Amino acid sequence: MRGHVAPARRVERLTPADRELGFDTFDGRRVARCVRCDAWIEGFPPVGDDAKWETMPPLDTIELPRRGDPLADALVLRLIAIDRAVHSVIFGLLAVALTVIDTKLFDLQSFASDAAKRLDGVASNTGPHGSHDLLSTELHRIAELKQSTITVLAVTATAYCIVEGIEAVGLWRERRWAEYLTAVATAGFLPFEIHELLGRTTVFRVGALVVNVGILVYLVYAKRLFGVRGGMAALEEQIDWPAVLAPPTPPEPEPPHPTPTRS
Repeated sequence: MRGHVAPARRVERLTPADRELGFDTFDGRRVARCVRCDAWIEGFPPVGDDAKWETMPPLDTIELPRRGDPLADALVLRLIAIDRAVHSVIFGLLAVALTVIDTKLFDLQSFASDAAKRLDGVASNTGPHGSHDLLSTELHRIAELKQSTITVLAVTATAYCIVEGIEAVGLWRERRWAEYLTAVATAGFLPFEIHELLGRTTVFRVGALVVNVGILVYLVYAKRLFGVRGGMAALEEQIDWPAVLAPPTPPEPEPPHPTPTRS
C-alpha cells in the first residue's frame, strides 16, 4: 500500500553484480526489482538529479522495507490496536453514561421507585405475569442502587478507557512498552471475564474471552515478551537480504530415460 521500493531505479549505472536488483535492456530501458513485493518495474535509467547513487551501494546502507514475518507482525499489531481503540470508545461511552447516572441518581431512583409501586399494584389486580415480575425486579434494583457503586464503576470505566486508548496508540506505533502494557492489562482482565462467563454463558462473552486469550498468547509468544524465545535480542534479528535476493537454484536435470531395446 505504500508503493514500490526499487533501489535500482535511483542508480546511475548498474553492473552485472546488480542483476538481482535491476538491469538495463538493449533498447535503453531500466528494469528494477521492488524489494517489498518482488515485482519488476520497467522504466528508464535516472538522469541528473534523479540519480541517488552512481553505483549500487551495499544493502546494509539502504533503507529497506519490511517483509515476511516482521511485516506480518506489524499488521497483527495494527489489528490489535484497532481492537483496543474500539474498547476505549466503549469504555468511554460507558463512563459518560455512568457519570450522568451518578449525577441524576436521586431523580432516577425516585422515578424507579414510583414506577415499581404502580407496576406492583397493576400486577396484584391482574394476577401474576412474567414480564411484570421481571420489570418490577429491575426497577427495584435501580431504586436500591448505591451512590458509591455507581461512582466506583464510573471511575473504573474511565480508567479502562484511558488505558485502552494508550494501548491502541502505542501498538499502532509499534512501541515495545505498549506490547507489555497490553499483555499485562489483558492478563489482569481475564479473571473477571472467566467469572462472568461462569455466571452466564453467552456467545459474546465466549468470543471476547477467546479473542483476549489469543491476543495474550500472540504477544507473549510471537513478540517474545518477558524473555520468551530469546526475548528482544532474538526479535531484532534482521532479514537475510542476501538470501532473499539470491537467484533461485536451478532444478537438477532429470536423468535420461533408458532407450528401450528390442529383444
